Amino acid sequence: MPGYSTRLLTLRLGGLDYRIRALSDRQQFADPSGRAERAGISSANWCLFGQVWPSGRVLAQAMSGFEVDGKRILELGCGLGLASLVLNRRKADITASDHHPLAEEFLTYNAALNGLPPPAYLDLAWTLPQPDLGRFDLIIASDVLYERGHAEQLAALLHLHARPEAEVLITDPGRGNSGAFTTALKRQGYAVDEVRSAFDDGDVPPYRGRLLSYRR
Repeated sequence: MPGYSTRLLTLRLGGLDYRIRALSDRQQFADPSGRAERAGISSANWCLFGQVWPSGRVLAQAMSGFEVDGKRILELGCGLGLASLVLNRRKADITASDHHPLAEEFLTYNAALNGLPPPAYLDLAWTLPQPDLGRFDLIIASDVLYERGHAEQLAALLHLHARPEAEVLITDPGRGNSGAFTTALKRQGYAVDEVRSAFDDGDVPPYRGRLLSYRR
């Protein structure tokens, strides 16, 4: 037994249904070998990768119609991999990444649930050098700015792995850290386009959620 429970969800993304295995709730935790602890993932944060978050749905929906032909794409903090699965179905050149020890397993399982081959996957810790990762045309992420230091870490990672004319697309629920990230990317030569949007059915204007698009 894995030590945690799951549930199957059906999500409508880009006009298509996706079957997704997610953790049953936010109380799930299992780290018998200590892999998550060694990766710096606390018991309180262990379950976060395995939830379907509004930001993840918004990003996946955006990827259902985004121009991806000829682009090498990286998803950061993929969690259950909604956006990567949408891109995989579109036959895009997508590499999913996360640092949770179960992210790849859930991504592979969810790809199979939808009759898809597993996307390329990388265990990517933002603060560790990745000399073989290379550079990307499009880098995407959802709800990755949930701690103050993440803006600086993410900006440093993009500096190393974004191509000179790269695009960056971030969906953010409005945790208050996107301003520092935008400032850091402007220093790298990016122009920003910010669209406030509803992330849940109950959201009303002015929306806290943002679709942040950076281009250079």
